[in-house]
Amino acid sequence: MRRIRLIVSYDGTHYCGWQKQPNGLTIEEVLNKHLSELCGHSVEVIGASRTDSGVHAYGNVAVFDTDMRMAADKFAFALNQRLPDDIRIQYSDEVGLNWHPRKRNCVKTYTYRILNRKIDIPTERLYAHFCYFRLDVEKMREATGYFIGTHDFVSLCSQKTQASSTIRTIYSLDILQDEDMITIVVRGDGFLYNMIRILAGTLIKVGMGVYPPEHVAEILAGKNRKLAGQTMPAKGLTLVEIEYEDEQ
Repeated sequence: MRRIRLIVSYDGTHYCGWQKQPNGLTIEEVLNKHLSELCGHSVEVIGASRTDSGVHAYGNVAVFDTDMRMAADKFAFALNQRLPDDIRIQYSDEVGLNWHPRKRNCVKTYTYRILNRKIDIPTERLYAHFCYFRLDVEKMREATGYFIGTHDFVSLCSQKTQASSTIRTIYSLDILQDEDMITIVVRGDGFLYNMIRILAGTLIKVGMGVYPPEHVAEILAGKNRKLAGQTMPAKGLTLVEIEYEDEQ
């Protein structure tokens, strides 16, 4: 038996997230189906990040076990011939049988995109949140410093979370601007349920002038979800990369 690792990219628009569930098609379900057909036996992938419905990815990570003797790097090409156009395997390789994508120290990078202009652009409607109110990007950048570091992020966490701890570390938080597109880039050791979407909603409130930048410190100290901004739509969120510490 071998364990094959996949780097998976997808447009999450038409999927009910990563994890298998009874009420809609998921990325995991599609991968299991086509891998089982390819390998000639039942396959169940293990994913690193169980992204929500509508969230996109450039570099999610998954593994599966097989006794198929195909060269490890060829699985990506063989699987891509079977997958729908909105899912692609960027890379495949072989790892140890005990290599588990959720049980290793890693750094995850996500982006949240905000289209900030008077009129929406149709081609961005599935990949960015539209905000017609002109945001103060410098104020948003000033607020980012309060998020960086190790904190209890319970104020930025949905009540649906099943996490045993709400302590997380954000290593960096940058706000990029390219004309009308604002991109929040966040790197951390892991994120709570809806944490980045709530963080984005909080920064948007700062950009609108509803909160001063220093109010972020009060939000974190208050440990109350009601203090933070709204949960922004999933479509603006993309999992960019997962870097494993033992491979850097």
